[in-house]
Amino acid sequence: MAEQRLATVLNVNDDDANRYLVNRILEMSGYHVLEAATGMAALLMAEKHRPDVIVLDVKLPDISGYEVCARLRSNASTASIAVMHTSATFVTPDKKVQGLEGGADAYLTQPYEPSELIATVRSLLRLRHAEQQARLRTDQLIEMDRRKDEFLAMLGHELRNPLAAIMTSIGILERKASADTREARMHGIIQRQTHHLARLVDDLLDVSRITRGKVELRKEPLDLVESFQQVLSILRPRVEARGLKLEVRLPRTSLWMEADATRLEQVFTNLLDNAAKYTDQGTVTVDLSQEGVDGTAQAVLRVKDTGIGIPPEKLPAVFELFAQADTSLERSRGGLGIGLTLVRTLVRMHGGSVEAMSDGYGAGSEFVVKLPLLPPERVPQLAGHNVLDARRARRILLVEDNSDARQSMRDLLELWGHQVAVAPDGVQGLALALEHAPDLALVDIGLPGVDGYQVAAALRARVGQHVRLVALTGHAEPEAYERALKAGFDLHLTKPVRPADLDRVLSNL
Repeated sequence: MAEQRLATVLNVNDDDANRYLVNRILEMSGYHVLEAATGMAALLMAEKHRPDVIVLDVKLPDISGYEVCARLRSNASTASIAVMHTSATFVTPDKKVQGLEGGADAYLTQPYEPSELIATVRSLLRLRHAEQQARLRTDQLIEMDRRKDEFLAMLGHELRNPLAAIMTSIGILERKASADTREARMHGIIQRQTHHLARLVDDLLDVSRITRGKVELRKEPLDLVESFQQVLSILRPRVEARGLKLEVRLPRTSLWMEADATRLEQVFTNLLDNAAKYTDQGTVTVDLSQEGVDGTAQAVLRVKDTGIGIPPEKLPAVFELFAQADTSLERSRGGLGIGLTLVRTLVRMHGGSVEAMSDGYGAGSEFVVKLPLLPPERVPQLAGHNVLDARRARRILLVEDNSDARQSMRDLLELWGHQVAVAPDGVQGLALALEHAPDLALVDIGLPGVDGYQVAAALRARVGQHVRLVALTGHAEPEAYERALKAGFDLHLTKPVRPADLDRVLSNL
C-alpha cells in the first residue's frame, strides 16, 4: 500500500536486540523506520522528523514512556502523532489504563506477534488519516463560513444604501401630506415595505453574528413603554392592513430597564410581525405590564393572536433556527424562519426569558417575554427639555457618495430648517468642513478613495473636537462600531437611518 511505503515509524526502545527486531519487522512491511534508545532522544526525533506513528516502550532509562507521551501531547507540533505503548513489565490492566488515559492510542504487551504489531500500526495510520481528512474538511468549512460572512456583510452594505435613500425620501413625503387618498395610501405601502425589507436585512445579518457569538449589546436606561409605542407606530398600519384588529394594553407609568434600545425594538417587531403574519382573521392582543416590586420587578409582555396556532410537537423547536409553523409548499406568509431565534437570543442576553404557548392548529398562539426592571434607586430622573433649543438650525456637512441617498437626506435636513453642505467624497468633504465649520458632519464610511475613517481622523486633526461626527454605514457589526469610535466618530448609525433616529441625534446635539 502507498500508505505503508510513505509512512514513517519511530521505534523507541532501550533494549538493542528488541529495537533491532521491531525495526526489521516494520521495514519488511514497507515502513520507513527511525529509532531512539531514550525518552529525550525520542522527543527530539519526533520534533525534527514528525513521524506518523511512534512505537514507544514504557520502561526507558531516563524518563518513562508515559512522560514521553504526555510531552508529545502537550507540544502542538507533535500532538497529532499516533503513539503505541509497548511493555514487557507494565502489563497489568491499571498500567494499560494509565497509558491510554495519558494519551496513548494503543497498548501492546510483549511478547507480541509481528502480525499484531503491523495490524496495530495500520489501524493507527487509518485513524490518523481519517483525523487529517476531518481536520482538512473542518478547515475548509471554516474558510467557507468566513467567506459567507464576508459576503453577507457586503450584501447588507449594498442593500442598505438604496434602502437608506428610499426611507429618507419617504420621511420627506410623510411631512408633506398629500390630499390625494390614493397617493397617501401608496406612500404608506412604500414605507411599510421598506421597513420590512430593512428588518429582513438586519435579521439575515444578525443570525450570522449570533451563530458566531458576535452580537454585543450597548445598554442604557430605557423606558419599555416608550420603546414599544415606537414599534406600534410602525407596525399598527401593517397589522390593520391585513384586516386584523390590534388591541393594546400598556401601563400608565414607565417601565425602566437597562437595555439596548435597537435590539429590544427588534424583539418587539419580530413578535408583532410574527403574530400578524400567521393570523388570517381576528385579533392580535398586546399586553405590557409589571410583575413584582423592587429587586424582583420584571416587565411582562404578552403577544397573543387568533392565528393558525402551533402543533404541540413543534412547540419545543419553535425558537430554533429556520423553524416555521407553516412549512407547506404553498405557504405565502414569507419570512426567513430566523425571527424567533433572534427573539430568544436577544431576550436572554438582556437577562430575560421567552415562552411560546398554543393549543394546536387553529387555536392561535401566545408569546410571553419577561425582562428584569431597574430597581427604583436606579430609575433615571428626567430633566425638563427645551424643545425650541433642541430644534434650532444647525450647520451640517453630509459626505455621501450615493447620489440618491445624498439628495434625499439633504432634502430632509433642509426641510427641518438646517443649513446643509454636501460632498460626494472625502477630499471635497474635508475642504467644505474647513470652509464652513459645521456643527455636525454626517460621513459615509464606504467613500471612494479616502474612506470615512480617514475623513474622521483628518477632521479631528484639522477642525478639532467641537464638531460632532456621525458615521453612516451599511455595516452593523460591533467591529465597525468600535472602529468608528477609534477613528474619532461620536456616533455610529446603521443604514437605512430612520428619520426619527436622525432627528433624535440632532436634538441631542
